[in-house]
Amino acid sequence: MKRLRIKVIGDVQGVFYRFSAKIVADNSGITGWAQNEPDESVSMVIEGEAEALQSFVKWAKKGSPMAEVDKVLVVEEDYKDEFKDFEVR
Repeated sequence: MKRLRIKVIGDVQGVFYRFSAKIVADNSGITGWAQNEPDESVSMVIEGEAEALQSFVKWAKKGSPMAEVDKVLVVEEDYKDEFKDFEVR
């Protein structure tokens, strides 16, 4: 099990990015959260199996159909088993 902190930069607010992330996470058994940031990015913390997280990061680089992702920053953190599900904040 792994934990990642992700920051997605681009046109990712108001385009169903977080809602789409929840669908992808729920379908992959990934827990954590996604939230909009004041700088118009989206931040996420996700936990799950390494392969599922790798697939999620691949999705994050494309995002929802209306999103225009410029950059995805990923930092691995210590796994904490902190979440029960994936929450849109």
